[in-house]
Amino acid sequence: MSSSTRRRRYLRTAIGLAAVLVLSVVGAGAWFYHRLDSNITTFDAAGVATERPPAPVPARPGAQVPVNVLLLGSDTRDDGNNSLGGGDGGVGNSDTAILVHVYADHKHAVGVSIPRDTLVTIPSCKLADGTWSKPRNDQMFNSAFSLGELAKGNPACTQNTVEKLTGLRVDHTIVVDFKGAAAMTEAIGGVEACVPNDVNEYGIQLKKGMQNLSGKSAVDYLRARHGIGDNSDIGRMKRQQAFLSSMIKKVQDQGFSLPTLLPLADAATKSLTVDEGLGTAMKLVDFARSMEDIKLSDVTFVTAPWRFAGDRVRLVQPDADDLWKLLREDRTLDGRSTSGTGAATAAASATAAASPSANAPLTPDQAATPITVVNGVGTAGLAGSGAETLKGRGFQNVVLGANHPGKQHTEVSYDPALKATADQVAALFPGARTVEEAGSGAVTVTLGADYQAAGTQLNSVSSPSATPGGTPSTVPSGIPTGIAENTRGADTDPCADLTFGS
Repeated sequence: MSSSTRRRRYLRTAIGLAAVLVLSVVGAGAWFYHRLDSNITTFDAAGVATERPPAPVPARPGAQVPVNVLLLGSDTRDDGNNSLGGGDGGVGNSDTAILVHVYADHKHAVGVSIPRDTLVTIPSCKLADGTWSKPRNDQMFNSAFSLGELAKGNPACTQNTVEKLTGLRVDHTIVVDFKGAAAMTEAIGGVEACVPNDVNEYGIQLKKGMQNLSGKSAVDYLRARHGIGDNSDIGRMKRQQAFLSSMIKKVQDQGFSLPTLLPLADAATKSLTVDEGLGTAMKLVDFARSMEDIKLSDVTFVTAPWRFAGDRVRLVQPDADDLWKLLREDRTLDGRSTSGTGAATAAASATAAASPSANAPLTPDQAATPITVVNGVGTAGLAGSGAETLKGRGFQNVVLGANHPGKQHTEVSYDPALKATADQVAALFPGARTVEEAGSGAVTVTLGADYQAAGTQLNSVSSPSATPGGTPSTVPSGIPTGIAENTRGADTDPCADLTFGS
């Protein structure tokens, strides 16, 4: 097996690692910034295309705007990375790309995974000798990063390719290597990850079940493809999304003590390559502070709608274009504005207000009760709509479960000790059936076709919105199943829906 083939198997992850980094830098003292500045590597802005999508326009003077961050993983073996990934030196590749869209409210975000084997058009890119390549059609997406055979890859070329593909302007690009992944997971004491089955392939050994992974074991989990599911990159992305969700949760839950913070920031910045807009510690601080209000429950992952095309992947249309359109218009995957003024949100509020039981004050214990919302239909955004209704009522511990299509009637199952809370929940979903489930210790809401038929679904939203260029547009009526089937809430059970083709 060639070293290039081995490298193509090794997958890097960036979103959770970047989140850890930017959160950690916030607390560092000014005396440490100079050291961090000397660690950070930037890539040449001259490689970014001159013809780009327009920058978003504020909704009103002084308002915040959406931010798009491209997170890439590098499998370079230089600078000691071969001790973690095996293989030998050479041009770095990137089999992982996650485009993070931070909404204009800076309280919601979605991370879009782009399969590495996706056939795309790679636009003209700057090469090492200063010349520009010609556009190339039907190329594997991950080949943009290695175009020109630069030692640390060509992140500007990948950024150009993403902008060409999506019509979204990429504000920042961050590249993390093996050492960065290992160092950051070690610094936070490991990350809880769910391994679907025992793995003993290509030097990667993992045990089935929940594991606390850090350092090399975390790197192994993130790059493992063989021995799980159908050995595809699609399944690997699902597991990465679950891992990154757990990592973000760990960071948000534990915060950082100074003894942990400084080694983490030092190690992480040594493993980063960023655009010039994030090229100093202070710029990273400002970036982190702009996103510190985003809760785990308001982060969603989605894999760009895809289908196999032989041993490659093509994006499913018009589903993929609808996804890019929603993000360009700064709308959630179910078509809502994050301002909370959508018709569906108003309808849910009206339903709650009409029920006396729904208006009874919640006790602190009721507000903290674990509640899982399950999409029992399969229509995009249904569980998210139900979750927003619960959160608006004051329930604080609401998570999304894996989709379970086929339900006609909405059902609220509950532990007998939580009956009073279950009644409060059921009052928010008129006609819902309640079912006692001894020993569950929680409440589960499974939304059925009756909930959708009642008009509380969010897929029919078709209201005018402003595109980045300021032209009124409409959101597609009925969010495609290609988006719904590839979506994962960051607060979903870490063991739910982990493999593709298993």
